[in-house]
Amino acid sequence: MSNKRHKIENKKDYEIESNKIKNDGWRISLKTVWLEKILDHTWMMTRVVIILLAVFLPFLSMLLHEAAKWMLRTWNHLSMEELVAQLKTPIKGTNHEVIWDFIKTCIPPAIAAISFVVILIVIVRKTRITKWVVQVGAIASSVLLTVSSVQLVWTELDVGTYLREQAASSYFIEEHYADPSQIQITFPEQKRNLIYIFMESMEATYASEDVGGGFPYNAIPELSQLAMENVNFSNSELVGGLYPTTGATWTMGAMVGQTSGLPLKLNLRSENVNGDIEILPGATTIGDILQEQGYRQEILFGSEGEFAGRKQYFEQHGNYKVMDYIYAKENGWIPSDYRAWWGYEDAKLFEFAKARLQELSSSSQPFNLTMLTVDTHFEDGYLCELCEDTFDDQYSNVMACSSRQIYEFINWVKEQPFYENTTIVLVGDHLTMDSDFCENVSEDYQRGVMNVIINAPVTPINSKNRTATTLDMFPTTIAALGAAIEGDRLGMGTNLFSATPTLAEEVGLETVNSEIRQNSTFYNTLIGNEVVDESVMD
Repeated sequence: MSNKRHKIENKKDYEIESNKIKNDGWRISLKTVWLEKILDHTWMMTRVVIILLAVFLPFLSMLLHEAAKWMLRTWNHLSMEELVAQLKTPIKGTNHEVIWDFIKTCIPPAIAAISFVVILIVIVRKTRITKWVVQVGAIASSVLLTVSSVQLVWTELDVGTYLREQAASSYFIEEHYADPSQIQITFPEQKRNLIYIFMESMEATYASEDVGGGFPYNAIPELSQLAMENVNFSNSELVGGLYPTTGATWTMGAMVGQTSGLPLKLNLRSENVNGDIEILPGATTIGDILQEQGYRQEILFGSEGEFAGRKQYFEQHGNYKVMDYIYAKENGWIPSDYRAWWGYEDAKLFEFAKARLQELSSSSQPFNLTMLTVDTHFEDGYLCELCEDTFDDQYSNVMACSSRQIYEFINWVKEQPFYENTTIVLVGDHLTMDSDFCENVSEDYQRGVMNVIINAPVTPINSKNRTATTLDMFPTTIAALGAAIEGDRLGMGTNLFSATPTLAEEVGLETVNSEIRQNSTFYNTLIGNEVVDESVMD
């Protein structure tokens, strides 16, 4: 009996053990299946990711590579300061031809790269090893091309130096800034009108060598004549120009520099410029000073005023009435669907300026009409119907056309009743960014922006062999209106009519540029940025 009971108990134990083994086996089997599914899913996702990377990275890396080359070729004098400013300011209104040039230059190689990889993957899709070699090779090549592109930009723009200078700090701007709000400026009882023309990319360089230019021929004979017959602040004995400083080597920077005596410095940490952000709210500019003196102020753009924040700047400093390409369409100056070059061409700009001057001069208020030409913008400029085929290259013909149009406009102004009490200022905004226009100019030639002051009630003590910058145009323009400036300095600029040396003459142009590039707590307060700790100053 006991043996029988024992057998029964053993059988039950066996069945329990057997069931346990079966259950454990089922669990193990279930876990194995579950693990295999996870591994399969992970492997599948990995393969998908690798394929996507192998396909799209070549497109992105080639696009980046071509974009880097295009950028450096298009803006052959591009600086990090300008690049940062362009990234931080609005691009609305950019010339459609520039956008199209980017698209047709950079997109096709990127499409070709992705097409090549896709075709190669399809061809070898049934060969496992070769397929992996192609995919991994595409990814590795893309990474190498991206690194190469970054290195190219890093080297060409000297990003390392830029970052070091941003990390360093300088008191230079604070020590040399003459605050216009704290300086006595005495205007004549009868205030003079001002016509200020920013001439896009206009250099004294384009004149012939015999009159002080850098070319064997004279592409701007009328402007050269105006420079010789009126006031021209020159870096030589003959017709010459002014040096753009760091922060004033592109249009927006130039306009800020010439009207405030300050460079335009936007760092990567600052907010993007938009309609709600003030530009240099802590600075006092020409517009602010003339507004206080009761001037009516208008500015004409043949492009969209919001580009690079120009509209915001002039509205905020002097309450200028901004009449840009959009204004021209909305007010019936041009058809609503009209667009040429950046908006409308200079021939229309000068006609609109004549109409505005007639209206402004009918008032008893003094006026300031400021305008910006655009036909001479790189690359190669805009050939309008007035341009003649005098020279072998388009840009020379465009420059010559601009010279004639400005000259004819000046002659028209001279015939008007208001001219007697009007000062005219002509200044190039910056050196040309055209990639090859000045490639044959001697390296010993000192390129500078053209400047001419017409009908000023004051004579310069010395206008030749000056080391002057475009920042000096701020107090110089005020002086050209017959105003007396205590100390002859405003902003970082010097009144060039006076005997006071410029900052560049005192410490050297290279020092001025080097110091401007460094971080300035004082400047940060002028642009509305948070105060930076100066305890780390060198």
